Amino acid sequence: MSCRRFNLKRKEDVHGKSGTGLVAEGCEFEDGSVALKWSSQYWSGTWFRSIHELKHLHGHEGKTKVVWTDPPLIDDEEEIEITKRG
Repeated sequence: MSCRRFNLKRKEDVHGKSGTGLVAEGCEFEDGSVALKWSSQYWSGTWFRSIHELKHLHGHEGKTKVVWTDPPLIDDEEEIEITKRG
């Protein structure tokens, strides 16, 4: 099992609580579920069913963006095919 890492980058703090810049880090798992940890003085983490659910709840109409730090995950079939050719 692997995951794809990302950060949440916020342009504007709509609620005045999390600040701006890189405000959280997370990872998207192969099944599409997402774990998120907020970067604040108070430890807080959340699970989401998908990256789309996270964006819907925390995107603030484009004021917060998902910035991927890893390339997209590939499925096992594709990885096996690449290994055979490589």
